[in-house]
Amino acid sequence: LAMTMPAVTLGDPAVLAFLIIPFCLLAALLWGTHVASRRLGEEDATRRHAILITVVVSTVWMTATWRAAESGVLRLWDVTPPPFALFVVGIVCVTVSLACSGYGRRLAHGLPLWALIGIQGFRLPLELAMHALYERGVMPEQMSYSGRNFDIVTGVIALVVAWLVFVGRAGRGLVLTWNVLGLLLVLNVVTVGILSTPRFRLFGDDRVNVFVTYTPFVWLPAVMVLAALAGHLIVFRALSARKHDGP
Repeated sequence: LAMTMPAVTLGDPAVLAFLIIPFCLLAALLWGTHVASRRLGEEDATRRHAILITVVVSTVWMTATWRAAESGVLRLWDVTPPPFALFVVGIVCVTVSLACSGYGRRLAHGLPLWALIGIQGFRLPLELAMHALYERGVMPEQMSYSGRNFDIVTGVIALVVAWLVFVGRAGRGLVLTWNVLGLLLVLNVVTVGILSTPRFRLFGDDRVNVFVTYTPFVWLPAVMVLAALAGHLIVFRALSARKHDGP
């Protein structure tokens, strides 16, 4: 059973993507918080507080997950429950808190719908980087688009749908269809990833998913999957808020 992975370097663009994309998502979240607050007419003090909370919580979360990977605790597969399972539960809790709280409401009601959709375009470069990791022997095949991961479709279509919404040529039905498809596709790869861990090894001992327990790849589930899932939930909230007005 392969419990380690090949050596990687940040000089490899496919590896560097797992640092660049999360920080770009953080920057987008800060921008989105600022813009949504202004569009909703919130006071300056409220806006500054929201941005400060975003910075603090994001820093704590990203630092904690990075250190968990560095310490090796996420690779204690023989413990019951395995720390990785608790890690997944933590991601779900943060996702729901982000999307379903007043913070998520601010983003859903305050940001243009095209922006909420367009941000999901990050999944296109992410999937290209993931496929490159598969080719380097870092990630198992089933987690790439050569295997059972079709999430690249979500990223490509997100850019098209966002543009159509921006120019006023997309209806609510198209956005809803894309959002459901994207949610199903990210849940698919999450399921494949979990079933590929050493506790399940569904796809065989030679195709085990351990790379997400190392830095910088830990930010794949901790930041990028979280952003994808929360983003879809926020789009559902946005559609509900706009159901009488259309996109």
